[in-house]
Amino acid sequence: MSDPNSPSPRSARLRSRSIDPPKPDPAQDRSARPRDADARRADILAAARRAFARHAYADTTIAAIADDAGVSPALVMKYYGTKEHLFTQVFTFDADATALFDAPLDRLARHMVLHLIATQRGKTRDPILRIAFSRHHLELGGQARANFRTQVIDALAARLPGPGAPLRAEMAIGVLLGLGALYATVQADQLTQLDPDEVADLYVPLLQPLLCGEAPAGS
Repeated sequence: MSDPNSPSPRSARLRSRSIDPPKPDPAQDRSARPRDADARRADILAAARRAFARHAYADTTIAAIADDAGVSPALVMKYYGTKEHLFTQVFTFDADATALFDAPLDRLARHMVLHLIATQRGKTRDPILRIAFSRHHLELGGQARANFRTQVIDALAARLPGPGAPLRAEMAIGVLLGLGALYATVQADQLTQLDPDEVADLYVPLLQPLLCGEAPAGS
């Protein structure tokens, strides 16, 4: 004879069903994994940028980069392979140049200034200022500077009309690097208190003539 106080098979099944944890959606899990991997890659690259900015290539280790990025050295190796390959990724400027020059020529000076300020005030830091740290990397620093010339200066010169485009591109990038240094290294009190548009208003008259091939005012 069955116990009247014992739960019925149906109620037991319902109770069991109510406490079972929900099964994850495989599609949702797959969509989350790439974002996690991309975030880890970005963290590793940011840590490598910091490491190569502070230390010579020979003194920089995968273990130190991994520790700064909050991942294992094995994961750094999985994503980037050797330290040399990671260095190459840090001192590759194609994506930086694409974002920096992403404006029509008549608005390019303002865009460049505002883009640089936005990155300085954000988490990514200046997209091109790291070239200043290439000097203490000996032979590999030469490759970094060659990349910078080809991917940044030459790429800008190819967009500029009029005579003397290579020289004007060098001068324009020099102005921009100087502005970046004021934010990142000097931390100029007066300049950094200005609104970004105010800074752009001051720098556009310096940059735009170089980009458009016009004679600077007063020349």
